Amino acid sequence: KQPKAAYLQWKKSYWKDLLRKINVAVEPGQAVLDAGCGPAGIFTILGTQKTDAVDPLLQQYEEQLEHFSKADYPSVNFIHAPLEEFNPDRQYDVVFCLNAINHVADLGLCFDKLAAFTKPDGLLVVSIDAHNYRFFKTLFRLLPGDILHPHQYDLAEYQQMLTGRNFKIEKTVLMNKAFFFNYHILVCKYDSLRNP
Repeated sequence: KQPKAAYLQWKKSYWKDLLRKINVAVEPGQAVLDAGCGPAGIFTILGTQKTDAVDPLLQQYEEQLEHFSKADYPSVNFIHAPLEEFNPDRQYDVVFCLNAINHVADLGLCFDKLAAFTKPDGLLVVSIDAHNYRFFKTLFRLLPGDILHPHQYDLAEYQQMLTGRNFKIEKTVLMNKAFFFNYHILVCKYDSLRNP
């Protein structure tokens, strides 16, 4: 509900602060992917990188939200597609998947794709909502009622999904603590030569 300029200024500050908290630097000229970018993703602060931003709702954002216009980001290549169907012709130095992986339809396929998109020794920065309690994780799996979170896993299970795809988890940062789910960011380095 804020004016466009004020909202975008706040959002850019949010992303810069997040990068400071997780101690990740994105260098000018690097190839970057913002997977599940939303209308104001981390692409908003990546003006000196070669950035692709992919989201299945980009067209709706542009039609329905005054805060989003592709024309405001001439250095960003926007791709209207779900992550499951995105097939770029290159790999990336840094792949961001923030506030998105918990909402995809096919979690395993999306993690496979994120691995395929990341250059050897490149970084994947992914955020997750991870269950805190085995009881509620099991209950939510039996009685799926959280339509926004179709995947019910704990932190160790998400970490295993990544290490099983040749990622080395360099750090796990707790960003927000709540009762059911904690919100973590995992910073991972891809090693295409390492056996899972």
